Amino acid sequence: MSSKKLQNPTIISHLAFTLASALALLVIYGLLRVALLMYNHELIGDTPLAEFLEAFYNGMRFDLRVVVYACIPMLLALLNRRAMAARGFFRWWLTGFASITLFLGITELDFYREFHQRLNSLVFQYFEEDLKTVASMLWNGFPVGRYLIAWALATWLLAKLFKGLDLLTRPAEVVGNATGPAWYWRGTAFFVCLVIAVIAARGHIRQGPPLRWGDAYTTSSMFANQLGLNGTLTLVSAARASMSDHRDNLWKSTMSDADAQQVVRDMLLTPHDTLVDADTAAIRRDFLPPAENTLPIRNVVVILMESFAGHFVGALGGRGDITPYFDQLAKEGLLFDRFFSNGTHTHQGMFATMACFPNLPSFEYLMRTPEGAHKFSGLPQLLGPRGFENIYVYNGNFQWDNQSGFFSNQGMTNFIGREDFVDPVFMDPTWGVSDQDMFDRAAEELAKLPADKPYYALLQTLSNHTPYALPKDLPVEPVTGFGYTDEHLTAMRYADWALGQFFEKARKLPSFNETLFVIVGDHGFGSDQQLTEMDLFRFNVPLLLIAPGIQEKFGKLDHTVGTQIDIVPTIMGRLGGDVRHQCWGRDLLNLPPGDEGLGVIKPSGGDQTVAIVSPERILIQPKGFPPRLYDYQLGANPSAERVPGDSDPQMQKALEAFLQTATKSLLDDTAGVVDSKRNSH
Repeated sequence: MSSKKLQNPTIISHLAFTLASALALLVIYGLLRVALLMYNHELIGDTPLAEFLEAFYNGMRFDLRVVVYACIPMLLALLNRRAMAARGFFRWWLTGFASITLFLGITELDFYREFHQRLNSLVFQYFEEDLKTVASMLWNGFPVGRYLIAWALATWLLAKLFKGLDLLTRPAEVVGNATGPAWYWRGTAFFVCLVIAVIAARGHIRQGPPLRWGDAYTTSSMFANQLGLNGTLTLVSAARASMSDHRDNLWKSTMSDADAQQVVRDMLLTPHDTLVDADTAAIRRDFLPPAENTLPIRNVVVILMESFAGHFVGALGGRGDITPYFDQLAKEGLLFDRFFSNGTHTHQGMFATMACFPNLPSFEYLMRTPEGAHKFSGLPQLLGPRGFENIYVYNGNFQWDNQSGFFSNQGMTNFIGREDFVDPVFMDPTWGVSDQDMFDRAAEELAKLPADKPYYALLQTLSNHTPYALPKDLPVEPVTGFGYTDEHLTAMRYADWALGQFFEKARKLPSFNETLFVIVGDHGFGSDQQLTEMDLFRFNVPLLLIAPGIQEKFGKLDHTVGTQIDIVPTIMGRLGGDVRHQCWGRDLLNLPPGDEGLGVIKPSGGDQTVAIVSPERILIQPKGFPPRLYDYQLGANPSAERVPGDSDPQMQKALEAFLQTATKSLLDDTAGVVDSKRNSH
C-alpha cells in the first residue's frame, strides 16, 4: 500500500500527517535554539537554569507561529478533497519551508555571536551595499563552505523525514465514501483547525495584541531573552520594515512640539549659549566658550577607532593588556570613562561624531537616506568657513555607506581611500589596507598640509572588523584566553599598536603642539557578559583628548556622561571664539555646575529600542512596551541591577522630547547652522 498513490485520504490521515509534520518542525526549531545556546555558551555566565527553561518555553510559543505558517497549505486543503490527496506537494513544501528556516538558523549562529541580536534589518542594510564586499566579508570571515554542505545534507534529511511521515500516516485502505470525506466533515475539521491555528499563532488566548518580541523579555538574562525569540520571525519583521517607507518607523510624538522643544532646550542650552532663530530652529545657538577653558591649539585630528570597545581598554579597567599604547597615551591626555557611541555600527559613529546629529529610529542609516543630503552643523560646516584645510584618510572605499557623498556635501574636500595607497604593507581582500598603512599615510598627509593654515582631519581605522584580515607577520602577540573573542581582540591589539606608531610619527610634526587629538571608538562589541538588554558593552567606548595644557586645566579623568554628538561642541569649546551651531550635544568641559551629562543611544538595525543614560542609571524604552530602568556600573567590575518600579519620569520625558524634537528638526530640514529650505530660496 505504501507505494500506491493515495486517491482519497481520510480526514484523520490528513490531520495525522499535518500534526506529525508540525511536531517535527517544532522539534527542529527547538534543536536550533539548543545549537544557538551551545554555540554561544560563553554568554551563559551564572544565569540560572530556570531562566533558560523559561526562554525555551517562550521560544516554543514563537516557534508555533512559524509552524502555523508552514501548515497553512494543509489547513486550506481541508476545503477540497482533491487537494487533500496532494501529499507530494505537501512534502516538497514542508521540505523547502524547513530548509529555508534551517538555513536562517545556521546563519544566526555567527550573526548572534557578532551582534548579540537575532536576525534583523542589519541583514538588509549590508546587502544594500556593495555585494562583492559583503560576499568577501562573509567568505573570508566565516566557514561558509562547511555551512553550505551541512545545510545541503540537512535538506536531504528533511526530504526523507517528511516522506517518512507521509508513509507513516497513510491509511491502510481507503474507507467510507469512495469520493472522499463529505464536505460538512471537512468543513467542521477546517473550522476546528483554524481556531487552533489562530490561537497558536497569537501565542495566547487572553485579550490584547498577539505575541510580540517584547514578550520574550521575561528573565533577567539578555541572552536568555534573545533565545526566546525566533530568528525567522525577527527577520520577517525586519523585512517588512525595510520594504516600507523608512519614515513609517520614525519616533511617534508623545507631547506637543512646543513642550518637547522646551524640554530639549533645557537639556542642551548652557549659560554660554544664546538661542537664535527660535521660531524656526529647535536648538540653533551662538556658543561663546569662556576663554579660560580654551586651549592653545589651531588644528584638530579626530581618530575614529573601529570596534574599540571600552570594556577591553586597559585604561578603563579592561584586562588582558589589549591596548597598551592607548593606555600610555591616556596618561598624557583627558580620558572620559563614561562615554558611549550613539549606535552600534560605524555608520552611526561617523555621522554622530562629525555631524553631531543623533541616531534616531528610522534614520539609523542617515547618510544613505534622502535626509542625509541636508546640511548639518558638524565639524566640516563649522571649520570650513574659518579657513581650515581638511583631509579624510580611510583604509577602505569611500563609496561604502555613502561616505564620500555625505561628507562632500557637508564640506570635506580631500579624501584618501583604498585606491590611493601604493604598495601597502598589507591589503585586506575585503575592506582595504591595514591600519598601519592608513596611519602611515595619514602622518605623511598631515606633514604636507600648509603651515600657514589650520587644518582638521578625520582618520578612520578598519582592521578591527570581521574578517580581521591582518598582516601575516603581526607586530603584536596574538590574544589568547578570551574564547571566541580572541581573534577580535588580536585585531584590536593590532589597531592599538598602529595607533601608537602613528603618534610616534605625529610627535615629529611641527604642528603637533598646536593640535587637539580626539581618539574615540566608533562603537564597542559584545563580550561574555551583557549589561541590560541594551548591552552597554556595545556602546561604551573611550574618548581621549590629547592637547597641550589639557591635563593642567581639566585633569586626567572625567566621569561626565557623553556620546559622540558631544564631540563637535567639545572641540569648538577648546578652539574658542564665537560659533553658531545646532549640535545635539554639548561641550562636555563647559557644563553647568552639578551637570554630570546625559546621553541618548540606540542600537543599529531596525530595532526601535532607545535609551537614555545618566551617570548611574539607564532607562531603556522598547517600542510598544513599558520602559526598564537599571542602575549600572562600568569599569573593572561592571554590573547592572533592575530598579523596582522602572520609573524615572524626568529621564523618560527627556528621552521622548529629545527624540521627538530631533526627528521633527530632521524632517523639517532645520537641523543645520542655517535653515536649508529658507537658505535655498
